[in-house]
Amino acid sequence: MSVKSKIRGNLNGCENELAVGHEGELFVVVHGHPPRDESQILTPFSSRFSDNGMPDGSKDMNIDGSATPVKFYISALEDKDIYLSYISVEISDGGTPNLNKFGNLSALTNGVKWSWSTQQEGDYVLHEGIKTNKEFTIRLGNDSASFGDGVNAFLADVSGGGSEKSYFPRLELTELFRMPYGLRLRKGTTDKLVFEVLDDLSGLSSFNIMAFGNRV
Repeated sequence: MSVKSKIRGNLNGCENELAVGHEGELFVVVHGHPPRDESQILTPFSSRFSDNGMPDGSKDMNIDGSATPVKFYISALEDKDIYLSYISVEISDGGTPNLNKFGNLSALTNGVKWSWSTQQEGDYVLHEGIKTNKEFTIRLGNDSASFGDGVNAFLADVSGGGSEKSYFPRLELTELFRMPYGLRLRKGTTDKLVFEVLDDLSGLSSFNIMAFGNRV
């Protein structure tokens, strides 16, 4: 036997009732601002990936990782959770970069490994080794800007008509993984998001990665 019931607001004299549609759906209104009286404050987060996971580490990823792989990562904070939702990559090089290369280097042998490491689950590999500009910019870069055509597709001339050109893969993690807040790094843990260089990338003009999100 069903029991009829109502859910009614009781905040500051609110008398609105919660409505249920004919298919069992709840009707809600998304406001243009977050709740004003939240005890926890959501603040922006941005950081470059570094070789020690900290702001004082090296952010230059155009290094030789062929003999000894080098990890660049963002570490969890001690006092706040981090939710990483967006990644911006720069791969710059001279010569004639194409989508089937990595910068202007030939397609990599091992690539750049991407993983999400959590204290609870260990390493979870998101990509075993990104080897070409195409893999980074198009297959993973679901938010990469599309411009140019032919051999210059997705390729930006950043030198004012000179020789250096760049790919800028952009990864929208909330869309890529269908996680509404992004990848979580839990406070006070060893959680981290990692890009590991497995080849010699020292021939690139520059290679670095930034992440954006929130901390709470």
